[in-house]
Amino acid sequence: MRKIDLRSDTVTKPTPAMRQAMAEAPVGDDVFGEDPTVNELQERIATLCGKEAALFVPSGTMSNQIAINAHTQPGDEVICEYGCHIFNYEGGGAALLSGAQLHPLPGARGVITAEQIKAAIRPADHHYAHTRLIELENTHNRAGGAIFPLDEIRRIRALADEFNLVMHLDGARLWNAHIATHISMQEWAAPFDSISLCFSKGLGTPLGSILVGSSEFIDRAHRYRKVYGGGMRQVGVIAAAALYALDFHLERLADDHRRAHQLALKLVDCGAHVDLDATQTNIVIADFLKSGKSAAEINDELKTQGVLALPVSASRIRFVTHLNVDDESIAHAIRVLEDVLR
Repeated sequence: MRKIDLRSDTVTKPTPAMRQAMAEAPVGDDVFGEDPTVNELQERIATLCGKEAALFVPSGTMSNQIAINAHTQPGDEVICEYGCHIFNYEGGGAALLSGAQLHPLPGARGVITAEQIKAAIRPADHHYAHTRLIELENTHNRAGGAIFPLDEIRRIRALADEFNLVMHLDGARLWNAHIATHISMQEWAAPFDSISLCFSKGLGTPLGSILVGSSEFIDRAHRYRKVYGGGMRQVGVIAAAALYALDFHLERLADDHRRAHQLALKLVDCGAHVDLDATQTNIVIADFLKSGKSAAEINDELKTQGVLALPVSASRIRFVTHLNVDDESIAHAIRVLEDVLR
């Protein structure tokens, strides 16, 4: 039976050409700063984002948590959106690792506004936590890959400057926002003091994320990477995959977006509810409440016919298009969905 895995863009396998690039990569000890491939990747991403420096790390969660640690002191407060990754999927890391308190605000499609944030900033009173950091996510996973509008980000930056706050972006899928909007990575990154970018999702590498910011910030981040056990040795074999992906897998994200939109339209046609306005990149979240079946039941039926997806609530299922899902795969998945839902 043919298997089509739409659970996540993290399930991608490195292509033969990517494996070849990994095998041929020059390497050194990155803890000593001597891996030439890692250094090339860090310099390239820093330049791409218009920042001074970058730090290669094993995962997006580590990248976000290092950023929080480097920006805050214990007892500080981080304003974020209620559905964001750092609040829901990082194991309470901000409290455990940084002693920071998260202050989540309800968003619309993952977006919180400057007005909301201003109202949430704590007064200068010792009874309150000290508001220090604003964290945003772009694209937003739980909002179905929705893009955080750049105009609103700039308004939030102006607010941060007014109140002497710093800003971090969980940009695990910022590549998707870049391709979908044709806004440069440098423009997206400019309002932020730090940005986390992931290589193992849409770009299809086996692992790895990178943190960018000022030289001073990255120096502090480097210490926390060491403390977290994230120092790596001859890791150029992984950095080479990221360099290859930047050259050959970035522009093709547009194909993932096109296929996701095609899938979203068919799901609506089959009676599911999909927020089409929020389906802007490669994630589709469909609500099957009106079908009379639970998400788990529908997911099980899909699985028996070789289509894998991810239930995210009692009635909703997430589908994610990626490097290993071509037009033929989407056409087959649509046929299975029609069979299951009709």
